[in-house]
Formats: sequence, structure tokens, C-alpha cells
Amino acid sequence: MIRSEILKEIAPILKDQLVVCNIGIPSQELHAIMDQPSNFYMLGTMGLCSSIGLGVALAQDKTVISIDGDGSVLTNLGTLPTIGNNMPKNFILMIIDNGSYGSTGDQPTYTGMKTDLAGMARAAGCDNVVEVLDVDTGKALQEAIDAQVGTVMVVKCDSGNAKMPVITMDPVVIKDRFMKAIAS
Repeated sequence: MIRSEILKEIAPILKDQLVVCNIGIPSQELHAIMDQPSNFYMLGTMGLCSSIGLGVALAQDKTVISIDGDGSVLTNLGTLPTIGNNMPKNFILMIIDNGSYGSTGDQPTYTGMKTDLAGMARAAGCDNVVEVLDVDTGKALQEAIDAQVGTVMVVKCDSGNAKMPVITMDPVVIKDRFMKAIAS
């Protein structure tokens, strides 16, 4: 499976959840598959999806799911110890690990070689780290939501992008509707 197929599979689970989605094509895919006000689409700031999701989770009680990528997490490894030392029970970091920088042309990341993001998350202090095959993502995500325990999921999948239109929504509109979804 590729990332867009995973997003289609988990869309019913994401309905009405607070979701912070990784920059570029992942946000475009989620927007095309299931746009909702409670989705915060990253249109810039590569590497900060997990950090923003953590901040939202720390600031309120609703479950927050950050859908990040291996390449993005690798550009901001400092987020893992911050998450590990401050992990709230309402935060799920789902790292879709396709072994590539998908939004910039599928250049390989080191997770396709020797780098182990699950091991790095554990070493950074993340207590509940789950390694998932692409076909088991929906089940694992629902279990993480139901458990109400801060979780890092590393989902292994194939590299590839679906052709999706660019998000034309103004960033201020994305922010405003997401903030209203948090408050409701």
C-alpha cells in the first residue's frame, strides 16, 4: 500500500478527530480524501507536524493525531525527545514510513537503510511505540485512540504518491476552522 491508500482506509476513523497532517502531498491527499474543519493541513514548515500536533494535544483534552512522514521526522529529530518527555495521553504520532521524501520526488530516506524510527522513538523516551504494517494501520490506530495512551505509531508502507490537486484554501482559513474545531 502507498500512503494515499492508507489515508483512504483510515478516513472513517479520522472523522471528527483533530488531525495535523504533514506538509505537501500528504496534506493534499488527506484534503482530497476527506476534508473536514478538524484537519490542519501543513502548507509549509517541513518537519514540524509532530511538534505542532504535540502542542495542540498539550493545550487541550481532545485526541490529536499527527500524520507525519519519515522524511519529515528525520528533518526534526529533536521532536522525538520532546514528545517522549512530555507525551500526553491524548496524542498519537503516526509516522507513515515509506522510506522516501515523498513530496520532493521520492528521494530515499535512511529509514530504507539502517535507520529505525521506532528504535529512535523508544530511545527518546516514548513509552508506547507500535510498529505497524500498512494493512494493519486502521486497526492499530483505532486501538491507540481507544487506549487513551500517548502513542507513536511507525507505519511501514510502499513509496508513492497519488495525483491530487493542490490545496487552494487560504492558510488563515485552514487555521481558523481548525481552531473552531478545537473549541467545539
